[in-house]
Amino acid sequence: MRFDWVPWSASALVIGVMSLVFGSLLNPAEAGASTAETLQVVNQDSGRYLGMAVMFFFASVTLTFGLPAILSVFDRKGRKIGLLGVGVFTIGTVGICGYAMLQVFFRALVEIGALRGAELGMVAKDTGLSMFLFTWIAGFYGGVLLIAIALFVARSVPRWVPALMFGFVAVFPFASQIGRVGTAAQVLALAVAFTGIAMAAVSSDTQKLPVREPAF
Repeated sequence: MRFDWVPWSASALVIGVMSLVFGSLLNPAEAGASTAETLQVVNQDSGRYLGMAVMFFFASVTLTFGLPAILSVFDRKGRKIGLLGVGVFTIGTVGICGYAMLQVFFRALVEIGALRGAELGMVAKDTGLSMFLFTWIAGFYGGVLLIAIALFVARSVPRWVPALMFGFVAVFPFASQIGRVGTAAQVLALAVAFTGIAMAAVSSDTQKLPVREPAF
């Protein structure tokens, strides 16, 4: 890859993860909300729900553009795990786009009154939808975990970067209990970690640029 692309990719990485933070903050529903509560929230805060979907879509695009910056911090140590982690994480970043579109479609159904509490519960139990969501979540969290392991092995970033990523993954089993603010704090930890990766990528790119001799 051309090293002059790294700063742009690093910027996209930071913008993407911050878009995830804003999307989490815009989410009007509490984690683990019932179907009736979810429908009520969408009815009352329809615009906010749409804003969340837009931020998630933007996050999907920019995070995908930011993946080369993550690859650039691996030299030899941890490179194979890093490549695997970025590949798995790509499933998660692309899946965010599908999830955002799903939220827009869900909002439209609620707006026209085509979806009620009992029907929403049946939709949530659909096998195809569950498989899609599981694949997306597994790709996102699994990719973060593999990248964190690779960064720990490579030692190309400060130790607090993979530590925050490990913490982000460790909180996942308790996502339904930490509430909306806790979820936002969890994503913010990932944002700080990705910012650390972006800074390391730009720093590494600067060191690799050829030194031009002054012309006399």
